[in-house]
Amino acid sequence: MSQQEDAFAGTFKTVMIVLIVIGLIIFGIAKLVTGGFYGSSGSTDDAAVAERTKPVGEVNTGKVADAAPKAAATPAAIDGKSVFQGACFACHGTGAAGAPKVGDVANWGPRIAQGIDTVNKNAINGFAGKDGVMPAKGGRTDLSDAEVLAAVQYMVDSSK
Repeated sequence: MSQQEDAFAGTFKTVMIVLIVIGLIIFGIAKLVTGGFYGSSGSTDDAAVAERTKPVGEVNTGKVADAAPKAAATPAAIDGKSVFQGACFACHGTGAAGAPKVGDVANWGPRIAQGIDTVNKNAINGFAGKDGVMPAKGGRTDLSDAEVLAAVQYMVDSSK
């Protein structure tokens, strides 16, 4: 072999050894960080896998499976004004989206004339009319039917 070939072979061996050492260091750090040396994260037990892969958070649907159902509040026991101020005011306080403003007798009169049952049904289920749109529960699906009914009663009482 020539001197050039010897130099290349020496350099090649050195580079290969350095790369192997770096690879082993990276592998060791990865195992240490993931608990591979000391933990049981390598377990394929179904319960262990489920625990490691469970979501960080959960979607709150407003229902608790293990809790006993609470008694439904009656519309009279709920403060309709508070529900109105927290959920309904955005539209029924400003007239947005064609919503009848609370206190506007001319706008509420024909609705009230249809009967409170119709007004309640439209508030809970939603309604699309020529003057505007009422989404179901005003778009606040977190409200109970009793809360919506209490808010409707407050608005009707304030608009006669």
